[in-house]
Amino acid sequence: MNTLMTAGTATTDSRVRRTGPRALDTEPRARFTDLLAAEWLKFRSLRSIPWVLGLSALAVIAAGLKSALYTRDHYTPGDGDPVVMAQLALNDAFNMAAADILLLVAGGLGAIVIAGEYATGLIRTTLAAVPDRRAVLLAKACVLAAAMLGYGLLTVGVSFGLTQAILSDVGIGQSLSDPAAFRYVAAAVLFGPVCALVGLGLGTLIRHSAGAVVGTVVVLFFLPSLLTERYRWTADLLHALPLPAFQRLARTTLAGMRPTEYPATVTGSWITFAAWALGSVAVATLVIHRRDH
Repeated sequence: MNTLMTAGTATTDSRVRRTGPRALDTEPRARFTDLLAAEWLKFRSLRSIPWVLGLSALAVIAAGLKSALYTRDHYTPGDGDPVVMAQLALNDAFNMAAADILLLVAGGLGAIVIAGEYATGLIRTTLAAVPDRRAVLLAKACVLAAAMLGYGLLTVGVSFGLTQAILSDVGIGQSLSDPAAFRYVAAAVLFGPVCALVGLGLGTLIRHSAGAVVGTVVVLFFLPSLLTERYRWTADLLHALPLPAFQRLARTTLAGMRPTEYPATVTGSWITFAAWALGSVAVATLVIHRRDH
């Protein structure tokens, strides 16, 4: 009897030893869709997000409406070059004040969503649950880019629709079916995700909320003011920054611009957008993969 019990116990222990590791090995890993859901939950759970996005959207739309109303009240139908007036109408939809607001909001938000996790220590919990650090960062980048893309579509779309409806009263309102207007709106919509991903990359590098936000503002907002198109090398550096790239894409005509020997190109500006977005994510994934947390 004792022999049977001993044999049974040994068999049971052997099964436990065999099945224990197998059970751990067969535990389902987090899918990328699960990571996206988790990052979206963290993103929308930040209490400041709705207020920041909502108030900034109202500011962008208000800036456009103010410009459109001023143009309507001071423009006489038939006056001015039609090409120049078309550019003026588009500028009213999303002027440089609106671009600056979007830059600061998107860049700052991108920096905070990752630097804030370092500040609170949440990043350690996240990476302990999901050891694949690059997948975590990519999921965060996808959620951030998608959120800012939706924000841009809504904000720029509403501003464009309202301002062009106002300016249609004097015959200079533009249609989105026009290639120049479509490029203008597309550049304005994509400007937000690009700035947000730049902020995400700098936030991953700096890891401190205040420092990451300041660094993002310096790179995106102040650095272009230090460069000119006077020389080839400074012009090349200037054209390689997101804000000047947006300014070139937003120009449907070069009339009224200061002449330069080294102008930016539309194709080069689109490449700048893509390079900053993809490069920021690539640098962030490399840093988070190699850095000890």
